Amino acid sequence: MKILQAAISDVLLVQPDLHQDERGSFFESFNQKDFREFTGIKSIFVQENTVRSKKNVLRGLHFQVQKPQAKLVQVVQGQIFDVAVDIRKSSPSFGKWVGFILTGDNRNQLWVPEGFAHGYVVLSDVADVIYRVTDYYSPAYERVVAWDDPTIAISWPIDSEPILSMKDSTAENLSKLELYL
Repeated sequence: MKILQAAISDVLLVQPDLHQDERGSFFESFNQKDFREFTGIKSIFVQENTVRSKKNVLRGLHFQVQKPQAKLVQVVQGQIFDVAVDIRKSSPSFGKWVGFILTGDNRNQLWVPEGFAHGYVVLSDVADVIYRVTDYYSPAYERVVAWDDPTIAISWPIDSEPILSMKDSTAENLSKLELYL
């Protein structure tokens, strides 16, 4: 396993070891002991979510103001552009973002810590995404940052309007949201 530090502190790109031969491939998608040893992160995952989306579906930018969730995101099939936005008010990188291409082939995973909004857009025809979270989903505490907030200015690698849920299409800019982090 290789761990790469992103341009924003605490966000990590996890590259699992891939073993391939004439039969196919094998990799450990998660190993608690190794994850702790390589990252120093002692979080425990309490829920795992699986999402299938079609091309140009954009999900996010989501976070919870209380009961914040850290996430470990991976793609099983397809390709996404995965984004973490720092929403920690006291952080020197507040309002900054990092993004990575995650695919079923590269098997990279993105560690999105508490204090970040998270979202992604699907670049392939279909993508299956799995993400583990460190706290349970709490709809009462969920907030959504507008995917196109001009102060964040994410460079989404899409050439048409994204497909959004009602929640995502009516999201506020970061400056208008309550932040308890």
